[in-house]
Amino acid sequence: MNKISRREALMFVGFAGCSMLLPVILQHRGYAQRTDERVEPFTLAFRTPPVLNPVRSDSTTDYYQITIQKATVEILPGRTTEIWGYNGTFPGPTIKQRKNRQSVVRFINDVNTPTVVHLHGMTSLPQYDGYAEDLIPQGYYKDYIYPNTNAATFWYHDHAVHQTSRNVYMGLVGMYIVEDENEANLQLPKNDYDVPLIIHDKKFAADGSLIFDDQAEHSLMGDVITVNGVPYPRMEVANRKYRFRVLNASISRSYKLALDTGDDLIVIGTDAGLKSAPVNTKDMRIGMAERYDLIIDFSKYPLGTQVVLQNLGLPNNDNTGDTNKIMRFDVVREESDNSSIPSTLRNIEFFPESSAVRSRDFTFEQSNRLWVINGNVWDKNRVDANPELQQIEIWTLHNNSGLWFHPVHLHLIDAQILDRNGQPPFAYERGMKDVFYVGENETVRIIGKFRPNIGKYMYHCHNMVHEDHDMMSQFEVAQNGIDPLSEPAKPLPAPAL
Repeated sequence: MNKISRREALMFVGFAGCSMLLPVILQHRGYAQRTDERVEPFTLAFRTPPVLNPVRSDSTTDYYQITIQKATVEILPGRTTEIWGYNGTFPGPTIKQRKNRQSVVRFINDVNTPTVVHLHGMTSLPQYDGYAEDLIPQGYYKDYIYPNTNAATFWYHDHAVHQTSRNVYMGLVGMYIVEDENEANLQLPKNDYDVPLIIHDKKFAADGSLIFDDQAEHSLMGDVITVNGVPYPRMEVANRKYRFRVLNASISRSYKLALDTGDDLIVIGTDAGLKSAPVNTKDMRIGMAERYDLIIDFSKYPLGTQVVLQNLGLPNNDNTGDTNKIMRFDVVREESDNSSIPSTLRNIEFFPESSAVRSRDFTFEQSNRLWVINGNVWDKNRVDANPELQQIEIWTLHNNSGLWFHPVHLHLIDAQILDRNGQPPFAYERGMKDVFYVGENETVRIIGKFRPNIGKYMYHCHNMVHEDHDMMSQFEVAQNGIDPLSEPAKPLPAPAL
């Protein structure tokens, strides 16, 4: 057994007394409940989640229906795993929409736990945003209305208060893509060459069942990396450019992405859509819930080349076993390629610091075995910031610990990173974002405009274990907005959409 480090010992002093310290440290190091089953990387075929067709459409709106249900699927070869999935799949189906065309998505809960659906990144009205207390019990349904006012890579996932990490871990994850005319007119890779990559780590028992182990409410680290529900898949590609929409849907694991060839990843998009211009990088970190759109150009490789997308590892992740690998691309065929990467992708309004009307400070830390923001836990009756509509503010996000990191998500708005510890943000993260990686001993300043809706919205750490226990709060834009609990779920049977 590896020697326990001083850092790890100090890390867990706050969790338990001496008699409990060793088991908790062993959990952190991954010894507790780790399966002996091993998936040989790059032996399973890559797959793309299916695109969901609407139930019906009219001149302004597409109507969809998704059932949250249990299913038995094969994730590990030769073993079955019970999941909770959107339409019984992990991940759920992808919804594709056009900008400014409305969606109505009916979610029916058929699992014996309350759920909430949050379309992450969407400018939804408060009652459709997936407020953590706005629960859908089993046997109930809720119709969510989405305006699709921005073109970006979104995702939908569970957001039930104190249950988010378990519900998402069991499979309640799906991608949602909105495109606009500007993007359609660019010569970026399209159709079969525009591919979702939903990364999610899991831990399995020997019989294939999922192990939910949040390490004394600290984090949940799986020892098997899945992409679109497949462990370490092998994707056959042509010798041309591909666009990959990368989502980190893991509960607690961040990744440092790189190609084993040493070639560049070309970043064209952040959480909230295309960047102003592409950025080349040898590696990049992606925290939980962040999305990056990447171009990988396979035209430089001869047929037969195998290119591995690696995880170089980051501090305070369980970087053991095969978690240094994500997937492999096998260049197997020649194809023509009329795609290109424009030097200008879109115009982005960057807010100068002088445009901010105020600054606010938020410290994300552990206190009395709870994860807190400015010393507070979640309270639906408390509002911790009250910006006015259309006002620009600077929020300073502090993480004073070297023992953990916090990807911080603001609902409703998109913002930009001003600096990290006084230094400019990484080039690849410059753009519009809704998740901000606040690493160990980091202070990150962001600037954003509070629009387009008034009302209460949450902000929280997207380590979902931290979010559940209890690193989540809310702000209220202006006053007298729509109550986020004003459109409660309704019992089945449901009328036709």
